[in-house]
Amino acid sequence: MRQRKLGSQGLVVSEQGLGCMGMTFAYGPVDGQEALRTADRALELGVTLLDTADFYGPHTNEEFVGKVIAGRRDDIVVSSKVGNEVAPDGSITGRLNGRPEYIRSCVDGTLSRLGTDRLDLYYLHRVDPDVPVEESFGALAELVAEGKVRHLGISEASAATIRRAHAVHPLSAVQTEYSLSTRDVEHNGVLATVRELGIGFVGYSPLGRGLLTGAIRSVDNLAEQDFRRVVPRFQAENLAANLSVVERLEALAEAKGVTPGQLALAWVLSQDVVAIPGTKRVGYLEQNVAASDVRLSADDLAALDAIAPHGSTVGDRYPVGAMATLDG
Repeated sequence: MRQRKLGSQGLVVSEQGLGCMGMTFAYGPVDGQEALRTADRALELGVTLLDTADFYGPHTNEEFVGKVIAGRRDDIVVSSKVGNEVAPDGSITGRLNGRPEYIRSCVDGTLSRLGTDRLDLYYLHRVDPDVPVEESFGALAELVAEGKVRHLGISEASAATIRRAHAVHPLSAVQTEYSLSTRDVEHNGVLATVRELGIGFVGYSPLGRGLLTGAIRSVDNLAEQDFRRVVPRFQAENLAANLSVVERLEALAEAKGVTPGQLALAWVLSQDVVAIPGTKRVGYLEQNVAASDVRLSADDLAALDAIAPHGSTVGDRYPVGAMATLDG
């Protein structure tokens, strides 16, 4: 698998990482052994970046990743995140917390759950509007100085906030949702800013949380605990409109002899970014990795722009409360 630089601080990762959230959190019941097999298979196929967060579970996802990396830590780039507040009893509070003392209080727990002495990449998961981002990154920079963290990143931040954080300590990565169904970063200055500043970009949910695979035709097909049941773009009328776009994607994919998911993922990779598709099944993982071999011509790219231009997806990408946590 091709390698890509994230930032100018020396971090290099596979162009596809593995988003581990769904292996323990958010998408319904999980077969733990199949999830472990999936992560192991990803590493066999050349994936080097595993992405998690203390919020996922909470905590159980980091524990899962800790099992995956045990005995082979030096071969894997591990990223985690802090800033979606988790109470001392392990419950989700629903608040953002970017206070320096909170960040410092979280990192040791993350390292313990992962079974490691350092994080390769540590993101501010969400920007706390009540705390200047300079203060949050002051604390994160101290963790770098202490050797607990190698590189810093920020997730779902505006272009202006990215500049402010980067001025405190060089960012290696900005992580934001990016796919044919979510192209906001092309228009809100985020992609332009990271490229200007030499910061890497990591796109999560590059398959539109499964929308772009064509496999989701109704929320009734999703598990009761699957959070997509409350995501606006998966609701009945919105989903019907979005599936009309997916059907055109399916037609183009069939003509190229690939799946719609592989075509959508190949498009993200063609933007010279790192993608972290998530899955908990070996079969889907192998399909995703194969997307790195799909080459898109100029005509293909033009056709995809016509099929799924910015703004073509109907419905927000999160419920109202979660949308309010996005910076800018």
